[in-house]
Amino acid sequence: MGSNDCGGASFNVPRQYGVTKPLSTAGPTEADLQRNMELEKLLVDAGLYESKEEVVLREEVLGQLDQIVKSWVKQLTRQRGYTDQMVEDANAVIYTFGSYRLGVHGPGADIDTLCVGPSYVSREEDFFIILHKILEDMEEVSELQPVPDAHVPVMKFRFRGISIDLLYASISLLVVPEDLDISSGSVLYDVDEPTVRSLNGCRVADQILRLVPNVENFRTTLRCLKFWAKRRGVYSNVTGFLGGVNWALLVARVCQLYPNAVPSMLVSRFFRVYTQWRWPNPVMLCPIEEEDLGFPVWDPRRNPRDRTHHMPIITPAYPCMNSSYNVSTSTLRVMMEQFQNGNKICEEIELNKASWSALFESYFFFETYKNYLQIDIVATDADDLRIWKGWVESRLRQLTLKIERDTYGMLQCHPYPHDYVDASRQCSHCAFFMGLQRKPGERVQEGQQFDIRATVEEFRHSVNMYMFWRPGMEISVSHVRRKQIPSFVFPEGYKHSRPARLSQAGKVSAENGTLESEGGSSERRQCKRKNDADACDAESSRPEKRQSVSPNNSSTQAAVEESDEHPKQEQESSSQSISGNSAGLERKQCNGGAASRSIDSAVDNRENTSCQKNGICLGTLSNDVMESEGQDCCCRIGEVTGIESQGSLLGNSCHHTIGPNLLENEKGSRSRLLQSGLESKPDTVIVEAHGGVSSDPVQKPVIRLSLTSTA
Repeated sequence: MGSNDCGGASFNVPRQYGVTKPLSTAGPTEADLQRNMELEKLLVDAGLYESKEEVVLREEVLGQLDQIVKSWVKQLTRQRGYTDQMVEDANAVIYTFGSYRLGVHGPGADIDTLCVGPSYVSREEDFFIILHKILEDMEEVSELQPVPDAHVPVMKFRFRGISIDLLYASISLLVVPEDLDISSGSVLYDVDEPTVRSLNGCRVADQILRLVPNVENFRTTLRCLKFWAKRRGVYSNVTGFLGGVNWALLVARVCQLYPNAVPSMLVSRFFRVYTQWRWPNPVMLCPIEEEDLGFPVWDPRRNPRDRTHHMPIITPAYPCMNSSYNVSTSTLRVMMEQFQNGNKICEEIELNKASWSALFESYFFFETYKNYLQIDIVATDADDLRIWKGWVESRLRQLTLKIERDTYGMLQCHPYPHDYVDASRQCSHCAFFMGLQRKPGERVQEGQQFDIRATVEEFRHSVNMYMFWRPGMEISVSHVRRKQIPSFVFPEGYKHSRPARLSQAGKVSAENGTLESEGGSSERRQCKRKNDADACDAESSRPEKRQSVSPNNSSTQAAVEESDEHPKQEQESSSQSISGNSAGLERKQCNGGAASRSIDSAVDNRENTSCQKNGICLGTLSNDVMESEGQDCCCRIGEVTGIESQGSLLGNSCHHTIGPNLLENEKGSRSRLLQSGLESKPDTVIVEAHGGVSSDPVQKPVIRLSLTSTA
């Protein structure tokens, strides 16, 4: 493999970055340069770059934080009876990682920081208790929130208004040198796994910058893709989508495949590549290396758990891990739909049929599905709500996984990674929403039901196990239909009509401009005539009455048609709460496949070339994205056979196809074929709620969804 210096590369100089040869070494045309100027102007106009004043403030904050941790370590050293020389030499160092280290942060973004301290300063007591107390007593610090039980333990707070995420790593040195090279493997000697995870944020960021051909092009492209992901609702690691490091790794891989491309080209190639990527083949920037330290690395050949990952994006620093293990079948489906939408728009931009602004249109989540779960969270005050909301949000991914598990993937979920506040409530409140739909293409027997009452109860039970729970922290889960979405989720308090062109999951009829539903998830059904349009707008903006389920009712059942056509029926049917004690809830609370994606046959029949490094399959692209050079650069595990390879490489060579015989040896593996077509017929959702208030703090939630196919 060629040199991986992070400096710029000269045009038309063949050079290999990463695990494969480039797909193309072509540089930009005049048209590409013009589109690049337009893209960069849009990013500036969108306010994605911070002011000089904020740049200076961030540097000052980091300098002050560095002095605080140095003083903290010296204080501990003195208290524990070390010599005066040891006290003088005692040191801690602050490093940055994430968007700030990569140079793609925007105004108001937080700074991911790591404090590296000596071996005798512990995380559990010294960091989360003593340093916490020091920060708590400082006027400059606000919103201090320790999260010691997180996968990567962190302390969150604001320092002079700048949001800080502070990690701690105690390395096996008595004195931490000021010029410590954190990229060296020696920092991992004799440390525990939480410390490794804490250190790897910085190590991964540094590796990414070393492994891309042109750092500035990488930064602009990543800034653009992060902006796009947030606008389209797929930027959130905690809810099962992708976070900052995931997007950085995906963009870095595209930069390696097109080393001489400018950002406008890289954005377009990004969607072209990942629309056709054969998940669960992994995205990797460099070969997976194993060292003698004994930490587990991502390896589906030996680790059965790694075979269950849906969208592996592997970190480039030892120990190499899958950074996107939070992705589920449902969230992968949503992201693939968004990739396809982005690819289509980029193709139009290259044909001068659209502008860059079309790529960054907001995603109309509340017009995409016909059924939703609404998760309401309340607490006594704003401080309690901030802590409670963070905990509940971290558990939403589990609700998605549990619903997938208990319905065998037949009920698809789309958790939306934004919270909404009902300002009319007297207590502190926010709500999350989750779109629901039956899996397209599956036949459903008349009257078949998805009874997820126990699923929701299990979720609520896990949420209420929060160790920092306080009186007033409550959660309620309700089923709402599209027309019953509360007005507080819309900026002006009511729903606007919008053009049909931006539909994500539908298509616009060329004859009359109406939006035809695909997969039961059209973003907006347009009225055929002007009079009908006026009527539709009046109907959509009319507030609908939502009833709570009284605890005294023994049974309440409502049939909810997944259709826009029975307004009277819909007004009579209410959104049913499934929290068991939702009557008076506010009063009480205030008082206290893409695994094996089905692809167009023209793509399916193309021959895919293969390669491997260290026995690991490197990913798959169809020949659509192989330009000139690089025809031997990709590997394909599993043709489009409907059989799941689970991302594992069975044996030491790449297989074009993993057939049933090979899969028989992989117990527990099952097909996750994601249909490329999203055709589905209207469904009926039945919600059945039973009353009865229990003194048990975890009320029994009840929801039964009956999805009956209708002609």
